[in-house]
Amino acid sequence: MSSVPKPRRIAIGSDHAGFELKEWLKARLVEAGYECQDFGTDSPQSCDYPDFSFAVAQAVVSGQCDTGILVCGTGIGTSIAANKVRGARCALCWNEYTARMARSHNDANILALGARVIGMELAWEIVKVWLETPFSGEERHCRRLKKISQMESNGISSQEAKKTC
Repeated sequence: MSSVPKPRRIAIGSDHAGFELKEWLKARLVEAGYECQDFGTDSPQSCDYPDFSFAVAQAVVSGQCDTGILVCGTGIGTSIAANKVRGARCALCWNEYTARMARSHNDANILALGARVIGMELAWEIVKVWLETPFSGEERHCRRLKKISQMESNGISSQEAKKTC
């Protein structure tokens, strides 16, 4: 496996439920030498997660940032919203194993976390594993990602994608 550079520019965002964890993770990331571009929110006041999810996903897909991290109460809503942006592969992870697999097998470019379901220290361990794990590049994983990309770009059915790969 070739040496792949670690992501350095991280887009980060949260809703009100994820605000405290986002701020804490951002400080840890900066201490670890990462650049963080914060897409909000900037307070624990109630707000809508899709706004921040779309902004982070667009920053990652456009190349403005290398990768993204999103936090909401459960991580579910923010991951659903981010995955509506073409080219976003947002994975909701709840432990180190899911983080490793999201990167290694799925080449996830955005990590979603649930602030109400995992603690800060576990979140940091997940983030570290996720940032340090490269995509495996194995043919079977590349083939599956190609199918997703084709379905996303062309609006084709899974049966049509199956025939093209």
